[in-house]
Amino acid sequence: MKPKINNQITAEEIRVIGQNGENLGVFKREEALALARPEEGLDLIEIVPNAKPPVAKLMNYDKWRYEEERKRKKEAFLQKSKSSSLKQIQISPRMAKNDLITRIKQLENFLNKNHIVEIQMQLKGREKLNKEWVNQKLNEFLNMISIEYKIISQPKQGGRGIVCQIEKNK
Repeated sequence: MKPKINNQITAEEIRVIGQNGENLGVFKREEALALARPEEGLDLIEIVPNAKPPVAKLMNYDKWRYEEERKRKKEAFLQKSKSSSLKQIQISPRMAKNDLITRIKQLENFLNKNHIVEIQMQLKGREKLNKEWVNQKLNEFLNMISIEYKIISQPKQGGRGIVCQIEKNK
């Protein structure tokens, strides 16, 4: 939404904020517009239109637009980086049920915070040869998860075992 600038502002009274952030006070529309000097790059920009009276700031419109764009991009980046961070859970096919329940709680906590979770099932020795048994153990672990999730990358052999990535269903 584009803000109102200079003569576009229609409110009878306007609270004016100076260039350095100081509160100049509440002015009638004509007095506030007299403070603006567009030819010198000093515009009156309505930044909070819903306030009583509306708040306007004296500053260069191009500078204000640039700062707002930077804020928007930074927020978008932070939101994107928060939701796509990768967390890892390591399990073993020989783990006791209590240990698996602890890992499930940790995994569900990560999913609730919108993280992508990588489940690593570490295998030793002859366990690597019995793929059916290992896949059965991984499926048992995945079935213990109470939160709705979707598998991003199917279980695949990698390194010392099997790796699978999941994220919360949105």
